[in-house]
Amino acid sequence: MSEFGTEITADDIVETLSFFDTWEDRYKYIIDLGKEVPPLDPSQQVEQNLVRGCQSQVWLVHREEGGRLYFDADTDAFIVRGLLGVVLAAYNGKTPQEVLDFDIEGYFEELNLLKHLSPTRGNGLRAMVARIQSIARGA
Repeated sequence: MSEFGTEITADDIVETLSFFDTWEDRYKYIIDLGKEVPPLDPSQQVEQNLVRGCQSQVWLVHREEGGRLYFDADTDAFIVRGLLGVVLAAYNGKTPQEVLDFDIEGYFEELNLLKHLSPTRGNGLRAMVARIQSIARGA
């Protein structure tokens, strides 16, 4: 199980990123964060788990346990793996209502993230969020 959302929270990421003075250092941290995202089993890297709208291939699976949602994700790109960690930290282990109530735009603003991503990466990040919110609405 991923430690994102349980041991690594959105607040932890905001706090850690605030220590870095340059975006180069922040990118390195995000890439390192991605190394903590466990890979999906290859059997889950299938068409139905692909997130549409991402430049890179991104797979997302979920499960519900005790009324809480848990997400696992994988990708073929280092920076995107780190961005997955940022998103998973925000949503993992939350109830569907908490997922829907979470101010993801405020979180991204606090991280000052979208200004430093290419438009296609930003769109991909929003596609991941939209998929997670869609899952929460259906739960």
